[in-house]
Amino acid sequence: MLGQLLSYWYFHLPNYLLAVLGYTLLARFVLGFFVAPDWNNYIWRFFRRLTDPCLVAVAYITPRQIPGIVLPVIAAFWTFLLRYLWFFILWRAGLSPDLGLS
Repeated sequence: MLGQLLSYWYFHLPNYLLAVLGYTLLARFVLGFFVAPDWNNYIWRFFRRLTDPCLVAVAYITPRQIPGIVLPVIAAFWTFLLRYLWFFILWRAGLSPDLGLS
């Protein structure tokens, strides 16, 4: 198991980082209904620090008519889409781990 993780690090590391970012975006969206945007809790500050650059990039390509509260969900969509695209590109190139489906 560890050997497969190390031999396919170029697949697993970006996949893991994109998963962390996507789920953090979803958590920020849900927490946004319960906390103030300037709340000083360390978990909320971590969520904001991790997701703010992604939200800035998504806000740049998202129409202005979309409310800001929905932006984390849209960013999570793009993040998960990037994960699937990363898998598909490496799978088509024969560089992804064996899924054991054959």
